Amino acid sequence: MKKYIYPILFSLGLSLFTVYVLLDTFVLARSYKVVEETKEHMEKPKEKEVLITENSYKDENIEITLETIREKQTDIYLIDVKVSSVDYLKTAFAKNTYGKNVSEVTSKIAKDHDAILAINGDFYGVQEKGYVLRNYKMYRKTSKKNQSDLVIKSDGSFEIIEEGKVKLEDIEDAKEVLSFGPALIKDGKIQVTKYEEVAKARASNPRTAIAILENNHYLFLVSDGRTKKSKGLSLYELAKFLQKYDVVHAYNLDGGGSSTLYFNGEVINTPTHDGKNIKERKVSDIVYIGY
Repeated sequence: MKKYIYPILFSLGLSLFTVYVLLDTFVLARSYKVVEETKEHMEKPKEKEVLITENSYKDENIEITLETIREKQTDIYLIDVKVSSVDYLKTAFAKNTYGKNVSEVTSKIAKDHDAILAINGDFYGVQEKGYVLRNYKMYRKTSKKNQSDLVIKSDGSFEIIEEGKVKLEDIEDAKEVLSFGPALIKDGKIQVTKYEEVAKARASNPRTAIAILENNHYLFLVSDGRTKKSKGLSLYELAKFLQKYDVVHAYNLDGGGSSTLYFNGEVINTPTHDGKNIKERKVSDIVYIGY
């Protein structure tokens, strides 16, 4: 009997360790830093100075227009955004906390920050590596091999960089650094192939992306997918779609069940994991427009 004890104990220990690793990776929340809300926000315009319709928002600093397009058997939500300053293009952490597995749905984070428009971000909280810089502050500078990042600069421009080739602290004038990818378009040229995918996911998926036309003029995009109504897009289809609008750079953010578009107080798209449960997935962070 004794000869079986050690193998049993070893197997039990290995099982417990495996369970812990899985919980630590995907479930257990760890708060590393609570982000204090800055009070440097610009003064909001008075209600009478704001024009809001079902598909638009306009004030003296922000102009947003939403268009719903049907293509590739998919509902695609394209949002044209013009701001007078990059200060109106912001990011936010779930629960105002930088950490691991700290998450909330996009609409909750958006409402907490009075966002006019919001999309899900890069879901940094389930990754161990990858640059994280938000509102000029560095949170994680551990690089990930073959990882392309989007840098949003203080002048409102975009830059695509590759981690490892440039250190986070050496990126000049970086306001935000998002680490998901891949880059879809760089200098007007498509950067993905017809067969390229994120983590070998299905080719057609819900998608979230952000692109730039010129400084302080952006396109946000969210597409539905995995439902009877919407098939979804491949990365190449996403890039081809955005290229039609003559964007300079375009970058893929977390997609699938995370893809969510919030505008004027409502979730606009149809977030879903599997086409059966229509609901938002909790995420680590958002990209948004607001004061």
